[in-house]
Amino acid sequence: MRGTTTIIDGGQVRIHNYAAPDDGLSVNTQLIETPSRIIAVDAQFVLAYADEVVTYAKGLGKPIDRLIISHAHPDHYHGAARFGVPTHALRETIAEIVAAGDKTDLPTGTPIPLADVTPTMEITPGPEIIDGIPFEFEKVTGGEIHTTLVVKLPEQGVLLAADVAYNNTHLWLQDRDFDGWQANIDRFAAETRYETIIPGHGAPAGPGIWAELTDYINAGRELLGDDGDAYKTAITSRFPDYQGASLIDIANAFMFGSKAQSRTE
Repeated sequence: MRGTTTIIDGGQVRIHNYAAPDDGLSVNTQLIETPSRIIAVDAQFVLAYADEVVTYAKGLGKPIDRLIISHAHPDHYHGAARFGVPTHALRETIAEIVAAGDKTDLPTGTPIPLADVTPTMEITPGPEIIDGIPFEFEKVTGGEIHTTLVVKLPEQGVLLAADVAYNNTHLWLQDRDFDGWQANIDRFAAETRYETIIPGHGAPAGPGIWAELTDYINAGRELLGDDGDAYKTAITSRFPDYQGASLIDIANAFMFGSKAQSRTE
């Protein structure tokens, strides 16, 4: 297995967090193991890493009940094509995935048909009991993307924050929504019952992650101008130990056009 797995033991619930290598954008998938089933959250970017997640899940000896997609960035839903289970998402996320159309697995060139990744079950925000376990589904707007689903396990004190949170990983700042991201950071930092935060990228962390994210948001606000090269140099100098520099390159390609794109090809 090229990815790495961290297990969080919450009694009746165990959460297996699979982290892709850097060439998979260091993106996370969570396998929430309840007494009799598995609820998967996010599906990986690279199909080979989605296959690793599915193989790992099968080794747990319980069926995958569903796959939940937190938001409509491809690194979180490409691998849905490999799970073969009902896929759930917010209405806005379903619409955005459909609008994006067919995709391609970048390492192999394998087509990813839209029909294979489109969620078919709409999530309504609010509480839900799954296999006897209380879940809370919360819709978040702004920040990395305009609509994100956050999954809470209140009895375990675990917050699956999706891309509201990154840990020791460079942020995707294409939307430049610093105020929106900070508002979400403040919102969840105030929910002190959640002592374990599982980010969309990077290792699970404690509540200190919110202060670290604030530092990065402030740095991004200060440094992100109109030159992608200058920004990458400045932000990687400010945070030299952070992984995910490839995320900066890809975001720069969208923000600054053909010059940045040529550097990532």
